[in-house]
Amino acid sequence: MMEPVMKATALERHYHVSGGLLGQSRTLKAVGGVDFALYPGKTLAVVGESGCGKSTLARMVTMIEEPTNGSLTLDGKPIVPEDWALLRQSVQIVFQDPYGSLNPRHRIGAILEEPLKINRPEMGREERTAKAREMLGLVGLRPEHFDRYPHMFSGGQRQRIAIARALMLEPKVVVLDEPVSALDLSIQSSILNLLVDLQERLKLAYLFISHDLSVVRHVADEVIVMYLGRAVEKGSREAVFSAPSHPYAKALLSATPQADPDAKKARIQLKGELPSPLAVPDGCPFAPRCWKVQQKCRSERPELTADEHSAACFFPESGETST
Repeated sequence: MMEPVMKATALERHYHVSGGLLGQSRTLKAVGGVDFALYPGKTLAVVGESGCGKSTLARMVTMIEEPTNGSLTLDGKPIVPEDWALLRQSVQIVFQDPYGSLNPRHRIGAILEEPLKINRPEMGREERTAKAREMLGLVGLRPEHFDRYPHMFSGGQRQRIAIARALMLEPKVVVLDEPVSALDLSIQSSILNLLVDLQERLKLAYLFISHDLSVVRHVADEVIVMYLGRAVEKGSREAVFSAPSHPYAKALLSATPQADPDAKKARIQLKGELPSPLAVPDGCPFAPRCWKVQQKCRSERPELTADEHSAACFFPESGETST
């Protein structure tokens, strides 16, 4: 059986929020106990509404922030802050905004060579330049682009440059934080195809952060659905998209546009307000907005099981055994 390149166990991230001059400080649980594994050549997608904890999870995986609780391992070895400088070379990130992620004052060649200057000081100038030019070709850009500035490129070309920069250190894990959401629809497919091609060539493990389920459907192998910092459903792409078990996952999928104009699809309109992450209700966090809520949901918190397809719900949609 293939071993995971990265594994997260009960990963949590809390923030202390000041209550002001007279109020008491409170704890915001941005991520509350998430488990996952990333495998070479596979993509794990994390989806959910804004504020569900997706980006916080990405910052922990890329070692920008330390988990409050839980653990991360890379190639079976625990990730601790003392080793971050070395381990970050194996985990890279592609940001959402291709216009803000590149330094406008640097030429493309300098942008690509910078990771090597910092992390591979033994490499000579000619070797760095050769590798940067090779990477430009790998992401579908031409040799003359090496000496140009970021403002000379379109959004899709800039994202290709950002992807090339992320691959300069030959990482094992790449975190893709909404990598196509800022691009035109006509460009999105070419970037997604590039990412799939690079994954097949280099056996990369992807953590794909997105709110666009129509994109996730085409790129993911496994899917985690998050709500208020917790994973509420987890399974293969086929299982989650064909038979969503958690009511929240079913509501998200019902809002996904379809290309077939004749297809009939019932849109699920969620009622009620999204609870504050500073005051998550007892029991199931989704209970205030759920159409299947019962008294048990308001007093007990359902948890994910170890099954291949699991939902943190006492009354799952597909009739699975409740957790």
